[in-house]
Amino acid sequence: MPMLLIKGSYHILNARPDGDTVHFTPDDMTEWNLVEGPHKVEHNASGRARLRLEAIDALETHYSRTGPEVHQPLKFGHAAQDELLRWLGFTSVTRDANEKVTAATPTSVPGWILTRGAAKDHRCIALAGRGTPPGTSGTQIFVDVPMLKTTVNHHLLATGLAYPTYYRSLFPDLRNELTAAVHQAQAATPAKGLWSDDDTLNGATVTGMSSLTDDTGAVILPKLFRRLVDYLNLGSADLSGFPTFLDHAQDRFWILSTGQHTTGLDAVVEVSNSKVRMTHPSEDLVFED
Repeated sequence: MPMLLIKGSYHILNARPDGDTVHFTPDDMTEWNLVEGPHKVEHNASGRARLRLEAIDALETHYSRTGPEVHQPLKFGHAAQDELLRWLGFTSVTRDANEKVTAATPTSVPGWILTRGAAKDHRCIALAGRGTPPGTSGTQIFVDVPMLKTTVNHHLLATGLAYPTYYRSLFPDLRNELTAAVHQAQAATPAKGLWSDDDTLNGATVTGMSSLTDDTGAVILPKLFRRLVDYLNLGSADLSGFPTFLDHAQDRFWILSTGQHTTGLDAVVEVSNSKVRMTHPSEDLVFED
């Protein structure tokens, strides 16, 4: 799979990195102009931009798209956040009460990213690596499974600290390797990371926002969490309208096991009274970009 390689450094001071988002500055900021696709990477005067890690979704530590800021149970969100920064090379991180990083050792770490584009919110979607880059910065290189295994994206799935969340731009061979890493984490004894507590397929009882946000709340796929939060922010905990809400959200995706292309997560979500569950695991879904 061809991807653009960009060499640079990771930065976390005065930011709120979570388990799948971190700031990155290229050594040559003009290389952001080489990122393909309809959306430009948004960056500041020094080239610093937000990365959204390709193919993974860690539990939300701060979500506020449609209402007050909320978070999923923090145990695994913080674990993913800490492991991301440790893996990148930050040895000490101090945060304030709002989880903004106020001090870090070192203040930045060198690394590289592989990207094919930016999201609608102008975050660069990327595989993230550390150490010596696997090619010349600013050029397209072929990304295979061995190279994928050197990224933090693969690492976080292999350690069970993030859910797989795939989009069409990711080639099947890389997607299959990530799924294999997920299945190994799930099959471990005990299951690794969040898989020991995951309620996505078994079902989560949702009687209000606290069912999703308390420390003892449901551990579910973040995309489902975000949709539930958006629905609850409309003012009612009655879930009978949630399938229609999902239909109107118009998520477009394929179900790999059936080959079906569909619109609306209601196709893979069941609601029974106050219990919500997905009928397909997230690795069986591929979303349109």
